[in-house]
Amino acid sequence: MSSIWERAQKVMPGGVNSPVRSFAKVGMEPIFVESAHGAYLTDERGQKYLDYICSWGPLIFGHSYEPVIEKVAECLRKGTSFGLATALEVEFAELLTRAVPSLEMVRLVNSGTEATMSAIRLARGFTRREKIIKFAGCYHGHSNELLVATGSGALTFGSPESAGVTSHAVQDTLVLPYNDRKAVEKVFAEYGEDIAAIIVEPIAANMGLVSPQEGFLAGLRRVTKEYKALLIFDEVITGFRVAYGGAQELYGVIPDLTCLGKIIGGGFPIGAYGGRKEIMEMISPLGPVYQAGTLSGNPVAVTAGMETIRLLKQGHVYDQLQSKGDYLRNGLRQIAKSKGVKLQITGVGSLTGVFFSEEIVDCYEKVLKASKELYQNFFRANLKKGILLPPSPYETIFISTAHTQEDLDGTLEVWNGVLNTWK
Repeated sequence: MSSIWERAQKVMPGGVNSPVRSFAKVGMEPIFVESAHGAYLTDERGQKYLDYICSWGPLIFGHSYEPVIEKVAECLRKGTSFGLATALEVEFAELLTRAVPSLEMVRLVNSGTEATMSAIRLARGFTRREKIIKFAGCYHGHSNELLVATGSGALTFGSPESAGVTSHAVQDTLVLPYNDRKAVEKVFAEYGEDIAAIIVEPIAANMGLVSPQEGFLAGLRRVTKEYKALLIFDEVITGFRVAYGGAQELYGVIPDLTCLGKIIGGGFPIGAYGGRKEIMEMISPLGPVYQAGTLSGNPVAVTAGMETIRLLKQGHVYDQLQSKGDYLRNGLRQIAKSKGVKLQITGVGSLTGVFFSEEIVDCYEKVLKASKELYQNFFRANLKKGILLPPSPYETIFISTAHTQEDLDGTLEVWNGVLNTWK
């Protein structure tokens, strides 16, 4: 056991500050990162890894991307936090509203959890209704009312309904199967006049990766309009990841409110929620829905995010990411087929899910049927070869522009060797 791991366990619960950083379920110590550059990171022991976590999504250009670092360095010399408004915030908000189809106005916050929590409060305040719908396996941060049947870390640790969340806190949260339009229509037929909003990951990226079936998102848009409820897209992972305008641009379905997170900060802590002007003007100081934050619109995070988004608009970044993602997924499919390994591989652009299962994975129930043990074996075998995948089968593999063709070929070579031992 490393000394830093011993020290960590004495002063932090489980030795980590977020459950997804723990490798306990795979029987290993967590990685303590010393530095990172491009597609690689190096731990405190000097071990180098090809990184397919990318800080859980925001590092589209890889670690320590120089253009972003330079802008941040310039900003730091002017100050780190003011608790007052800056012109940077205005420019950033303008950039976001031009990029994301649903955003007419936006409010900056400090995390994805803050964004989803605030959007739910706003939806209830605007509609004057109390019930909300979420989908099993979708994770929307750790606010009480949304920590029900979640994915991501909570699912991995076997506690999708967290201790400390009271029955009263979730009594107005209705949980339905992802990709099940009929279930949604049935619930609206019964409770429609009481439902304030549906919140959904347009691409479910916290139970591995599960794509929306054709017509699912359009069906949600249709039923919410019919019952005058709001549709909220949680694009904390997909916003600026799968397309410049997010999943709503990709699928052509425009929600009433959108939640954004770490990606808009280029790796710095930030979040945002926004949507139609008439809804957003319900927020204090204009309206009765209160939400505040001293560090909201922090100039350092805004600077990093602004430079990242500007760079994303240039060139063919998304074509590159799609090509890399397809290459990796198709390569793994061919390897699995040649070895006779039952493997389902899902993906959109630079996002990939890997499930050891015989059946197509399109909902939470089928995610749970996939072999967790085989994925854990796969993770450990990769780590020994210097390839870092998410330690949980309920997380998503991320690719950056920093991943080279040589990196992808090397990964497929490792995967071929790993699965060859499973014949």
